Formats: sequence, C-alpha cells, structure tokens
Amino acid sequence: MPKVIWFEIPVDDPERAIKFYEDVFGWKIEKWDGPFDYWLITTGPDDEPGINGAIMTKEMGEMVRDTIGVDSYDDFAKKIVKEGGTKLTEKMEIPKMGIMGSFKDTEGNIFAIMEPKMD
Repeated sequence: MPKVIWFEIPVDDPERAIKFYEDVFGWKIEKWDGPFDYWLITTGPDDEPGINGAIMTKEMGEMVRDTIGVDSYDDFAKKIVKEGGTKLTEKMEIPKMGIMGSFKDTEGNIFAIMEPKMD
C-alpha cells in the first residue's frame, strides 16, 4: 500500500527556517548537492518511525507537500486523473532517487508521487 515517504516545507528564509527546525526539533539539515537550492532534513534515526524531508524556497511551491511512494508512476498517475485529480507537472527523473511528478487532489491539495529507483 502506498504511503507518505517524504515531505517538503516551503520557506522565505532558508537560514532562518533551518535554525528554527534544528533548534526546536534537533533535526539534522544539510544543503543538497543538486542543481537548485534544497536542504535535506533528517528527522531521526532510520530505525525509528517517521520520514525525512526537505526545506525548499517558496519559488518551488507555496504549500507543504507530501510525496507518496508508488510501485508504478504511470499506473498511479492514471488512477489519480481517473478519480478526479489533476496533473500539475510532467513526470521527471530525479537522479539516484526515482521518477516523480506533482498532482492536485479533488480538494485542491498538492502532493507528489514517486516511483523510487532501486539501483
């Protein structure tokens, strides 16, 4: 069964947000070595319940966005649209992570799906 595997927090001031989340929750936050500004959040040890996420600038989106892991991007993209959802982005490959795209549900909430790469 698909489950939430990632979250993203949009911010105006990444340095301020990083300080807040590190100071409040003790999260480990590191800049991603990729083509855009993105900071990876480790919320705790891998053997504890919960998921990790990221901080992104609001230019990339204005809402907290959850990513749901799926076994087939194409199959779930079709299901989402069939059930009244809207495709917001084309599917894209994120190197060493998987294939993902963003959608809007029937209530206007934005989410992403990802078919993780296993290599």
